[in-house]
Amino acid sequence: MSAMSAGRSALRMGPAELVQAAAMARRFYLEGKSKIQIAEEFGVSRFKVARVLETALERDLVRIEIRVPAELDAERSDALRARYGLRHAVVVESPADATEDAPDPENLGAVAADLLGELVNEGDVLGLAWGRSTIHMAASLHRLPQCTVVQLTGVYDAGTAERGSVEAVRRAAQVSGGDAHPIYAPMLLPDPATAAALRSQTGIARAFEYFDKVTVAAVSIGSWEPGISTVHDMLTDEERAHYASLGVAAEMSAHLFDAEGRRVGRDLGERCITVEADRLRRIPEVVAIAGGLRKASAIGAVLRSGLVTSLVTDTAVADYLLTESAPGLRPALDRADPDD
Repeated sequence: MSAMSAGRSALRMGPAELVQAAAMARRFYLEGKSKIQIAEEFGVSRFKVARVLETALERDLVRIEIRVPAELDAERSDALRARYGLRHAVVVESPADATEDAPDPENLGAVAADLLGELVNEGDVLGLAWGRSTIHMAASLHRLPQCTVVQLTGVYDAGTAERGSVEAVRRAAQVSGGDAHPIYAPMLLPDPATAAALRSQTGIARAFEYFDKVTVAAVSIGSWEPGISTVHDMLTDEERAHYASLGVAAEMSAHLFDAEGRRVGRDLGERCITVEADRLRRIPEVVAIAGGLRKASAIGAVLRSGLVTSLVTDTAVADYLLTESAPGLRPALDRADPDD
């Protein structure tokens, strides 16, 4: 809110009216006093105070400005939240030179880190799934209430675990001062038997025990294309063709979705080290971090699945999603508020 400024229309008010209105507006907008307190101070009714404040706005005596950091788009954020029934939607400015082939905007991770700092409460269990966006988010964390941090999926390449999901879990736990439960295993295994054997190993089984306790999860979203979906890149050409024939449009935490948000290729989950979709659906807050026009349709598909309650994305994706037909599912509204 700016300082009070008398516009042309305000000049029609008499000097006593102007002075009183300015004083009341200062008490209300700048000093935070209630209308009842102001009424008592000036010896008038609270209804008159309300009328004076309303007149001050109408006649340009008071100007209210709502400011957020330049990189955040509050209008698109609110429109996206309402359209998709999300609990939180945070939209950041797309890079000026962004193209359809551009990767996720680099500032998504930092904004998502700040969002997690708001959403996570002391004693919570934070789950982190594999994904470049979640890795960038963890690297940007600077504050986090004390919580337990658990890895929700295996890694893209076990040889790079220390630089990927495992390091993200450790980083988040270090910032929060809580315990870390990483998973030292690939996300995708050759067959269901190998995956089952790994799930029974002590360290991995201990991490899985926390899945039902997760209160806030951070996930990434991939399109079913080379270089944009880690699962796509781990499969053989024959396997990719098979799942493509099922209409796969998006992937999240090794779960596949068609354009309408329906899960397809469920057999793939038997070969994966990942949190089950039903468990994800029970987590009160699931934050997806994904942007870039190349992922826009995939993000829309995952939103339709109802598994995600909040989204951090960019303006280009927001514009795409706001022109699509909204999903029937309203995930955040169908789950209990984590703060209740």
